[in-house]
Amino acid sequence: MSPTGKDPADPADPAGPADRPDPATAGDAGGAGDAGRGRPAKARRAERKQVLLRLDPQVYDALARWAGDELRSANAQIEFLLRRALSESGRLPDEAAPIARRGRPRKSPES
Repeated sequence: MSPTGKDPADPADPAGPADRPDPATAGDAGGAGDAGRGRPAKARRAERKQVLLRLDPQVYDALARWAGDELRSANAQIEFLLRRALSESGRLPDEAAPIARRGRPRKSPES
Protein backbone atom coordinates (compact mmCIF):
# COMPACT_ATOMS: atom_id res chain seq x y z
CA MET A 1 0.00 0.00 0.00
CA SER A 2 1.12 3.53 -0.70
CA PRO A 3 1.03 6.37 1.87
CA THR A 4 -2.32 7.40 0.36
CA GLY A 5 -3.78 4.01 1.25
CA LYS A 6 -4.10 2.92 -2.38
CA ASP A 7 -2.42 -0.06 -3.95
CA PRO A 8 0.34 1.32 -6.26
CA ALA A 9 -0.03 -1.70 -8.57
CA ASP A 10 -3.78 -1.10 -9.02
CA PRO A 11 -4.32 -0.16 -12.72
CA ALA A 12 -7.55 1.62 -11.76
CA ASP A 13 -5.63 3.92 -9.41
CA PRO A 14 -5.13 7.26 -11.23
CA ALA A 15 -1.65 7.52 -9.72
CA GLY A 16 -0.95 3.89 -10.59
CA PRO A 17 1.81 2.52 -12.80
CA ALA A 18 0.37 3.91 -16.03
CA ASP A 19 0.98 7.49 -14.82
CA ARG A 20 4.47 6.88 -13.48
CA PRO A 21 7.53 6.96 -15.71
CA ASP A 22 8.93 3.55 -16.51
CA PRO A 23 12.34 3.33 -14.81
CA ALA A 24 13.62 1.25 -17.73
CA THR A 25 12.89 4.05 -20.20
CA ALA A 26 13.24 7.12 -17.98
CA GLY A 27 15.88 9.42 -19.38
CA ASP A 28 15.99 7.75 -22.82
CA ALA A 29 16.88 11.11 -24.32
CA GLY A 30 20.48 10.34 -23.33
CA GLY A 31 22.92 12.82 -21.89
CA ALA A 32 23.30 13.45 -18.17
CA GLY A 33 20.38 11.21 -17.24
CA ASP A 34 22.39 8.17 -18.36
CA ALA A 35 25.59 9.07 -16.55
CA GLY A 36 24.78 7.32 -13.29
CA ARG A 37 23.36 4.13 -14.73
CA GLY A 38 26.66 2.26 -14.81
CA ARG A 39 26.14 0.96 -18.35
CA PRO A 40 28.71 1.36 -21.11
CA ALA A 41 28.01 4.08 -23.69
CA LYS A 42 27.63 1.46 -26.44
CA ALA A 43 24.81 -0.28 -24.53
CA ARG A 44 22.96 3.04 -24.16
CA ARG A 45 23.19 3.68 -27.92
CA ALA A 46 21.90 0.20 -28.73
CA GLU A 47 18.62 0.77 -26.87
CA ARG A 48 15.58 1.15 -29.10
CA LYS A 49 12.44 3.11 -28.29
CA GLN A 50 9.31 0.97 -28.51
CA VAL A 51 6.21 2.67 -29.93
CA LEU A 52 2.67 1.41 -30.33
CA LEU A 53 1.39 2.43 -33.77
CA ARG A 54 -2.21 2.06 -34.87
CA LEU A 55 -2.71 1.88 -38.63
CA ASP A 56 -5.63 1.31 -40.93
CA PRO A 57 -5.46 -2.38 -41.91
CA GLN A 58 -5.29 -1.54 -45.62
CA VAL A 59 -2.44 0.92 -45.02
CA TYR A 60 -0.58 -1.75 -43.05
CA ASP A 61 -1.15 -4.33 -45.80
CA ALA A 62 0.24 -1.94 -48.42
CA LEU A 63 3.20 -1.14 -46.18
CA ALA A 64 3.88 -4.84 -45.54
CA ARG A 65 3.78 -5.59 -49.29
CA TRP A 66 6.20 -2.70 -49.97
CA ALA A 67 8.48 -3.92 -47.17
CA GLY A 68 8.42 -7.44 -48.62
CA ASP A 69 9.37 -6.10 -52.05
CA GLU A 70 12.45 -4.50 -50.47
CA LEU A 71 13.22 -7.51 -48.23
CA ARG A 72 12.50 -5.58 -45.04
CA SER A 73 10.18 -6.20 -42.14
CA ALA A 74 7.21 -3.86 -41.76
CA ASN A 75 8.95 -2.33 -38.72
CA ALA A 76 12.18 -1.73 -40.66
CA GLN A 77 10.18 -0.21 -43.53
CA ILE A 78 8.44 2.22 -41.17
CA GLU A 79 11.78 3.25 -39.68
CA PHE A 80 13.32 3.62 -43.14
CA LEU A 81 10.46 5.85 -44.31
CA LEU A 82 10.47 7.95 -41.14
CA ARG A 83 14.24 8.47 -41.37
CA ARG A 84 13.99 9.42 -45.05
CA ALA A 85 11.22 11.94 -44.30
CA LEU A 86 13.21 13.40 -41.40
CA SER A 87 16.34 13.63 -43.53
CA GLU A 88 14.57 15.27 -46.47
CA SER A 89 13.03 17.87 -44.15
CA GLY A 90 16.36 18.53 -42.42
CA ARG A 91 15.08 17.22 -39.08
CA LEU A 92 17.09 13.99 -38.71
CA PRO A 93 19.37 14.43 -35.67
CA ASP A 94 23.09 14.17 -36.45
CA GLU A 95 23.58 11.84 -33.51
CA ALA A 96 20.92 9.35 -34.69
CA ALA A 97 22.45 5.90 -35.03
CA PRO A 98 22.38 4.47 -38.56
CA ILE A 99 19.92 1.73 -39.44
CA ALA A 100 21.41 -1.68 -38.75
CA ARG A 101 22.58 -3.57 -41.81
CA ARG A 102 20.21 -6.19 -43.15
CA GLY A 103 20.97 -9.87 -42.87
CA ARG A 104 23.28 -11.85 -40.73
CA PRO A 105 26.11 -9.94 -39.03
CA ARG A 106 29.47 -10.37 -40.70
CA LYS A 107 32.09 -12.44 -38.98
CA SER A 108 34.99 -10.34 -37.80
CA PRO A 109 38.18 -11.06 -39.76
CA GLU A 110 40.56 -13.25 -37.80
CA SER A 111 44.05 -11.82 -37.47
